Amino acid sequence: MIDEERQLWRLGDLECVMVSCCSGAELQVRKAGEIVRRELFPLKSDLYERAQEIKSQVSSGTSHGDL
Repeated sequence: MIDEERQLWRLGDLECVMVSCCSGAELQVRKAGEIVRRELFPLKSDLYERAQEIKSQVSSGTSHGDL
């Protein structure tokens, strides 16, 4: 089984990616290509909501160290 990967957003060197497979979906936040945060979700709708929350935090000036 090949996992599907999709970029949800990018802000500078920070990107949010969804990796989905049969068991659910994984949200990855990457900085310069390195994974700095991972979260697993049974539903893609929950993952999309969390991705938007993280994007809002980053856009509002929350430090990348908080990820």
